[in-house]
Amino acid sequence: MTNVDLIISDGIIVTMDDQLNRYESGAIAIHGDTIVSVGHRDDVMSRFTAPRIIDAGKNLVIPGIINCHTHAAMTCFRGIADDLKLDEWLNNYIFPAESKNVDPELAYWGSLLACAEMILSGTTTFFDMYIFEAETARAAREAGIRCLLGEVLFDFPSPSSPTPDAGLAYTRSLLDQWSGDPLISIAVEPHALYTCSPDLLKKAKSLADDYNAPIAVHLLETAFEKQQLEETLGCPATKFLSDIGYLDERFIAFHCVAMDDNDISRFADNGCAIVHNPESNMKLASGVAPVPDFLSAGITVGLGTDGTASNNNLDMLQEMDMTAKLHKVHRLDPTVMDAETVVRMATCEGARCLGMDSKIGSLEVGKKADIVLIDCDAPHLTPMYNEYSHLTYVANGADVDTVIINGNVVLDKRVLTTIDIGTVMENVRSIAQRISESLGDTQS
Repeated sequence: MTNVDLIISDGIIVTMDDQLNRYESGAIAIHGDTIVSVGHRDDVMSRFTAPRIIDAGKNLVIPGIINCHTHAAMTCFRGIADDLKLDEWLNNYIFPAESKNVDPELAYWGSLLACAEMILSGTTTFFDMYIFEAETARAAREAGIRCLLGEVLFDFPSPSSPTPDAGLAYTRSLLDQWSGDPLISIAVEPHALYTCSPDLLKKAKSLADDYNAPIAVHLLETAFEKQQLEETLGCPATKFLSDIGYLDERFIAFHCVAMDDNDISRFADNGCAIVHNPESNMKLASGVAPVPDFLSAGITVGLGTDGTASNNNLDMLQEMDMTAKLHKVHRLDPTVMDAETVVRMATCEGARCLGMDSKIGSLEVGKKADIVLIDCDAPHLTPMYNEYSHLTYVANGADVDTVIINGNVVLDKRVLTTIDIGTVMENVRSIAQRISESLGDTQS
C-alpha cells in the first residue's frame, strides 16, 4: 500500500479527460497537490491509503470549474447600476464609481468576497482583470483559489496607475512578484481597443512577449463597438490586431459578440481563444455571440461570468445553464450547445483557453488536484440519467458540497476553511456604504 494525503472514495467520477471516462463507483488518490490515481474504487483503495478519506456517497465528482472572465473586486459594485445600456452603464456609472472609490482596501475585500462566492459554487480557477490586482492576488492566495490575473490597462488614469506607462510597470511588477507561484499566474490585460491607444496596445504585447504571458482584451462586445472601431482604425478590429501582432495562441478575447465570418477565420487561423459571457451579454443587451460558429471553426471557447456589476453573480453552474439555453432559442435549434459541450467549456476547454490544460481541467494522473463534489442527494437532482445534463440544466452553486484546490480542502461540507466569511461581508458592507454615499443621486 502506498501512503497518500487524501482519497476521495465512491461517488460518480466524471473525469472530462480526452476519452470522457467516468467511474460509477470510483476513487481518486491525491498526494500533495497532485492526482496520483483515478479509477474504480476497489482498484484505487487496494493500492493507496490516506489519513483522510472523503466518502463521496451520492456525489458527482468533477474537475474544478473554471471561470474564464471576472472582475473579482466588483462584488463591491453589485447592483449599483442595473438595466442600462453598456456605454451608459460603463461611462456614466461604473467608471465614475471606480474613480471615486477603488483603492487597495476595496480591491482586497471585494476580491476575497468573490473568492468565497466562487468557491461556494464550485469554481477553482478564475481569470481576473481589474484595478490593484496585487490585492486580488493576495486575496486569492489567502483563499487558496487558483487564478490568472492582470492589472487593467487604460489610456487614461486609473486609481492605481496615473499613466499608461505606470500601468505597464504595475503589470511588470506582478509578473516578477508571482513568477513560479503554485496558484497565482499573471497575464497582460489592456482593457479594450476603444480605451487603449495603438501605442499602449503595442507596448502591452511586447511586455507579454517578454514573459511569454497570456494577453487578453475585451473585444467586439457590441455592434456599436464594432462600427466605432472600424471607423477609428480604418479596418476591422481583428485585422488591426493581426497587423500589430496580437493574434497568436496566447491571445484571449472576452465577449466577441459582434464577430463576423472574417473575424472568426482570423481567430481560428491563429489559435486565439475566446471567453463567452452569456449572462452579462444578455443583461446589458449586447447581443448573442456566435459561439456555435466559433466551435465549428475549431476555436477554443471558455466560459465566464464577467463581473458582478453586470451579471450579477459568480455562479458558473448557472452560467452553464444559461449558455445552453440561450443558443438553442437564438438559433431555434435544440441540438446546439449540448450539455456535454457546455460542461467541457467550463472545465477542460476553459483550461485550454487559459493555457493551463496541462495542469487542470480534467481528473487525470499528474494533474493538479482541483476537484468539486456536488451533492446529488436532493429532490431536484433525483433521478439522474445523465451527468452532463444534470450539471448543465439542474445543478446550481448551492449543491456544491466540497471543493479541493491544489490538494487542499477549501470547502468542507459547505463550510469555507480558508476564509472568515463573516469578517469579509462586514468589511464589504462598510465599503458599500461609502460607495453609496459617493454616488449620491446617481443611483435613482
